[in-house]
Amino acid sequence: MDKCVHYLSERVYYLASDNTWIESKAIQQLETTATLPDMAYVAGMPDLHPGRGYPIGAAFFSVNRFYPALVGNDIGCGMTLFQTEFKTNKLNLDKLEKQLSEISDIAPLEWLTEHLSPEMQNHPFAQSLGSIGGGNHFAEFQQIDQVINDDLFINSGIDKKQLLLLVHSGSRGLGQSILRNHTEQFGHQGLSEGSDEAKIYLQSHNDALRYAKLNRQLIGERMMGQIRTKGIVISDVNHNLVESCVLHGLKGWLHRKGATPAHHDIIVIPGSRGDYSYIVKPLVSDLSLHSLPHGAGRKWMRTECKGRLSHKFTPIQLSRTALGSRVICANKQLIYEEAPQSYKSIETVIESMTHLGLIEVIARLKPIMTYKTSGDNV
Repeated sequence: MDKCVHYLSERVYYLASDNTWIESKAIQQLETTATLPDMAYVAGMPDLHPGRGYPIGAAFFSVNRFYPALVGNDIGCGMTLFQTEFKTNKLNLDKLEKQLSEISDIAPLEWLTEHLSPEMQNHPFAQSLGSIGGGNHFAEFQQIDQVINDDLFINSGIDKKQLLLLVHSGSRGLGQSILRNHTEQFGHQGLSEGSDEAKIYLQSHNDALRYAKLNRQLIGERMMGQIRTKGIVISDVNHNLVESCVLHGLKGWLHRKGATPAHHDIIVIPGSRGDYSYIVKPLVSDLSLHSLPHGAGRKWMRTECKGRLSHKFTPIQLSRTALGSRVICANKQLIYEEAPQSYKSIETVIESMTHLGLIEVIARLKPIMTYKTSGDNV
């Protein structure tokens, strides 16, 4: 086990096998974050990579105060897994690609009016609901490629004959506005627990969590409706949030920045858009700060992806993957930034977590069709 735990100090470490690529800048950011006042424990996951000041793919536990800047601007960003009624033996990739290419990035106003409650119709960010956004967000149709634990798979209720849909998105402009309002007043300082300022932030933060969950639900409904099917939610998790928690006998605040909460029956840890994803059963542990990886993690910075790949691949070539899946992404810059080559191997991430006894792998998912954007404006 110890080979997968790399201690930077007694309470700062990252979890990864020797086969996992971890950039030195991300490690430096872990150490810097650990110096914040009242920060007690900092743990990097195998998908750890540098962020804007703070690392992504990590969990941070503080006492007496919490830090909105560690949650970031996409509060509630996470993933929802749907099981659709669409049978995999009915798949026609050409037809599926055509249907999904015709969906708009932004949900039509009349569609939102039909699907939103009167209260949400008046929400200041209502028009962003049902839309994926940019960056690494996506909606991906998948199928069961391999069942690894038969008993856990049966208990999951998933039917391997039916198409699955994984939606990755968050609170869109709402989370960004909440962080901006906070930093304009307090910079990157933490908020003392119980203070009026902390209560105001937490109320906004929790509203953003609900908004993000609704957003993923609506994205799923739009995607499934486009291929004339329906579905049910199998799993829904947030990756960016802060919550009160008891860890190592201490009562404090657990921040996750690109990390999955472990207190769920099943979660999905996705690879890149040209790689497998895994359905796993989490095992809660203080070692991982009750958290797990949220994906494979970036290997290259966005700004360098096109330069590394454009002389080797055209955007059309990148829309077809080695696993036979397809990617719908009309933004030529984004398709390079999100190319499979720019991400770590999901296998090393799963290997690290399995070796540490933090997950039980249930099944492997194969991508079929990934939707990112049908136009250049996301």
